[in-house]
Amino acid sequence: MGARKRNTAEKRKEERKNQYFAVLRNNPTSPRKMRLVADMVRGMEVNRALDVLKFSSKEASGKVEKLLLSAIANWQAKNGDKRLEESNLYVSKIFVDSGRMLKRIQPAPQGRAHRIRKRSNHVTIYLDSKNPVTE
Repeated sequence: MGARKRNTAEKRKEERKNQYFAVLRNNPTSPRKMRLVADMVRGMEVNRALDVLKFSSKEASGKVEKLLLSAIANWQAKNGDKRLEESNLYVSKIFVDSGRMLKRIQPAPQGRAHRIRKRSNHVTIYLDSKNPVTE
């Protein structure tokens, strides 16, 4: 590995140490349905986002709620002495990427076959604090 590539990799690692995030991979829901739920909580304060997800009727909201709780736990692991209520955490970024696609065959009339695509997705959620962190 070249020096320039190593330096940028180390810089990227240092930046990730100050970010609080959680990733859900290969979730068996279509990305389009998951993006509807992700758009509901983007930019929201963490406690309000948990309430919105808890009382949402969408199936994907349960998985996003669990992912948000995981991101909060990651934040608490790095900031053990700080309280969640005083930190003003909010969902700074949330995005949904397409995951692997399972391809299946559905029988069709006259000996034909239709292809069924069972989609999955990857969800990434980032938390940030509205007030600057003083150390």
